[in-house]
Amino acid sequence: MGSTEPLRLAGVGIGALNGIDLEVSPGEIVCLSGASGSGKSRLLRAVADLEPHAGEVWLGSQAQSQTPGHAWRRQVMLVPAESHWWAETVGEHFEVQPEDGALAALGLEPEALTWQIGRLSTGEKQRLGLLRAVSREPRALLLDEPTANLDDASSQRVEAWLTECIRTRGWPTLWVAHDQGQIARVGRRHWRIADGRLAEVAHAWK
Repeated sequence: MGSTEPLRLAGVGIGALNGIDLEVSPGEIVCLSGASGSGKSRLLRAVADLEPHAGEVWLGSQAQSQTPGHAWRRQVMLVPAESHWWAETVGEHFEVQPEDGALAALGLEPEALTWQIGRLSTGEKQRLGLLRAVSREPRALLLDEPTANLDDASSQRVEAWLTECIRTRGWPTLWVAHDQGQIARVGRRHWRIADGRLAEVAHAWK
């Protein structure tokens, strides 16, 4: 399911962050960076309606404040750096089967959905958590360092797959990253959090 609606933050404030105004177009990836503790993850949690915050978040004409939390999070989906697993096998966490080729695109074996959660490495959990989120067909994505636990080769494989999914489906996406090379590869725009504000960073390396 594609999307043609922007994600818009209007005067959002949480913790030390105040007055955040930002619009992400359909299919656009906006990268967020900042020092540890600057509020990147909390901002994503605010956009996902997981923490109380000032201001409003909009998905098209739909206001977060007028939408039940579970319904909002189904559409504006946060993928945390550490994914959560509660059943015994991977497949039990998927409501629908992933698209053909998705496991291979992420460097995972075809039988990965039958694996026990206890046998997964940190990197496998991260890739499968991303696949689980994408398979639910949200309308916007919030990615908190989605390749933090991966080596360079796996990171670039995940980047290629994710960016294709995002642009094909038209999902507005906020992507927290710290690696300048990754930001240059995936981001159409780059904003840095500093001193409680967002400041746009020129893509000097592009």
